[in-house]
Amino acid sequence: MWGKDKLREECGVFGIFAPGQDVARLTYYALYALQHRGQESAGIAVADGRQVTLHKGMGLVPEVFREEHLRSLRGLAAIGHVRYSTTGASHPVNAQPLVFYCSQGMMGLAHNGNLSNAQFLRQKLLATGAIFQTTTDSEIIVNLIARFLEGEDFPAAAASAMAYLEGAYSLVILSEKRLYAVRDPYGFRPLCLGRLPEGWAVASESCALDAIGALFVRDIRPGEILEIGPEGVVSHAGPAAPRFAHCVFEYIYFARPDSILDGFTVGQVRRELGRQLAREFRPPADVVVPVPDSGVAAAHGYAEEAGLPLEEGLMKNRYVGRTFIQPSQELRSLGVRLKLNPVREVVAGKRVILVDDSLVRGTTSAKIVRMLREAGAAAVYYCLSSPPVIRPCYFGIDISDEAELIAARSSREEIREKIGADGLYYLSLEGLLRPFGEMARHLCTACFTGDYPFPVTNCRKTLTPHKPHLLGV
Repeated sequence: MWGKDKLREECGVFGIFAPGQDVARLTYYALYALQHRGQESAGIAVADGRQVTLHKGMGLVPEVFREEHLRSLRGLAAIGHVRYSTTGASHPVNAQPLVFYCSQGMMGLAHNGNLSNAQFLRQKLLATGAIFQTTTDSEIIVNLIARFLEGEDFPAAAASAMAYLEGAYSLVILSEKRLYAVRDPYGFRPLCLGRLPEGWAVASESCALDAIGALFVRDIRPGEILEIGPEGVVSHAGPAAPRFAHCVFEYIYFARPDSILDGFTVGQVRRELGRQLAREFRPPADVVVPVPDSGVAAAHGYAEEAGLPLEEGLMKNRYVGRTFIQPSQELRSLGVRLKLNPVREVVAGKRVILVDDSLVRGTTSAKIVRMLREAGAAAVYYCLSSPPVIRPCYFGIDISDEAELIAARSSREEIREKIGADGLYYLSLEGLLRPFGEMARHLCTACFTGDYPFPVTNCRKTLTPHKPHLLGV
């Protein structure tokens, strides 16, 4: 079905400290802005100085929350979460935030990312008496922080827990009176800080800050722990990594085009990737057509650079979403048509440059090409604003099996034949990195190269634990 040819990321997180404000409602608006990062479940936890109150459920943000829910969530700070599962099944018990009791009272946690050493840590914690209620790796983080909080303040406990964690984690954490934000030492997943007239907010993307009228201040640095309370924002240092490794797919596909990530506006990056693609490949064509919505910005850039008209040759049905009932087997070919439909007047008799962000599994590309041909396209050239995806991701993207990746087992010519295109063109790795300048060395491109930031086969540890005796490591 449409969507299985795309990578999916785990989730989006948001946090706000704004005493006197309707923090639950502001969090609700922010989660709306982050809905593209997860559509399986949503949740909000609110702290009022004495306790943490939670409401969460399966579904989209407006399906989970009603007016009565927001009225009941009153407090001085809140965290929110939208989820797409990569570790842990799509089940109500795994919805976040997670709320728990520890030596310092009630706390809540929401996590974006994926721990590459989750299985090892879970086994070690179970062996030392830990009890788990979910199958998410986020509960591992909860257990570690709770253990270290028995003898330390929160920033120190978070730094101690981070020494055990391998992989991607952007966290928003709520105590009864304060808000905390944590970004892993590699900076895999985005996290930023915003200023409100009477408070502070943190979010996976700056578009969530825009949604509530917060002013973007800066990105939270890799390895940084922010403590937010009545005194303002205090920065604490966590463990350091040998390098940064911001996920390049955030710029290619995951993030909203209007977000700013680590100093780059996502939409402008995508447009430049399209220009670079046109510099590398320019087959004879009459019109540029984007695959909505992910190929739109790159298609604009391609058309500008190539001097070709850009047309909406594929229309997307925006009302066919995650609850779409799949057709029966005999009607399976209609599945993509219910979500995308070609505009015959745009493509008939034309040589079409079809621009998309990536080709991962190859499950829908052939159907799109076939639709364009049936609508009268004289030729279809499939152009992608990223290199071939040939290796799994262990840091918060739903590709952990190389067998799922068509480019890992087929040559470009074989893929072209499978999807039925007249040409198939991938942006080079050099072309992908060019818009980032010096920041290119801080990007994780392992899914294109197999060059992981650290050895993922070594699931024991990367960083030296502060207190190894607690896990018996």
